[in-house]
Amino acid sequence: MLKLTPFVASSLPLKVPAKPILAVALVALLAGCEGNGPNTEQGAVAGGVLGAIAGGIIGNNSGGHNGLAGAAIGGVLGAVVGGSMGNSIDHQNGTLYHSEAEATTTVVVNQAPPPPPPQADVASPQPAPNAMWVSGYYYYNGGGYVWVPGHWEIPPPGYAVYVQPHWAYRGDGYVWVRGYWR
Repeated sequence: MLKLTPFVASSLPLKVPAKPILAVALVALLAGCEGNGPNTEQGAVAGGVLGAIAGGIIGNNSGGHNGLAGAAIGGVLGAVVGGSMGNSIDHQNGTLYHSEAEATTTVVVNQAPPPPPPQADVASPQPAPNAMWVSGYYYYNGGGYVWVPGHWEIPPPGYAVYVQPHWAYRGDGYVWVRGYWR
């Protein structure tokens, strides 16, 4: 007869050297963020910090009392989850593209439908010295326009101008170009 024993994580000794864990956590937190978009970067950093705090508390309160390893593991996992969530927002806002070629969609029409009149846009206080205001705009989702309110963004490194989404004529018709940084 097969006897199954439940697995309890706190029963395992967690003896991991601190310096390699900190190095891996720092590299995982910072790697891959540059150029992905402002929300990806902010999500990774915020998720990493919150994950490290939660992991440190859990690690310290576990049977092994290893808060440092818990903080490192929590930081890496938090950065991955936070970065993924921020990346999703960047895709929705169209802030991941660095050229018109990258931002061009497969939506092609014979005549570009005119957008509704712009809505009122009120800028909130600038959240950071390097944040730039992106005015509100209509985003074409393939079936109609959706208003995206104005918001502050920190441009990707090396970029300073946000190009609003627009229609561009390409031989056979008009293609929808998402907003992008240049």
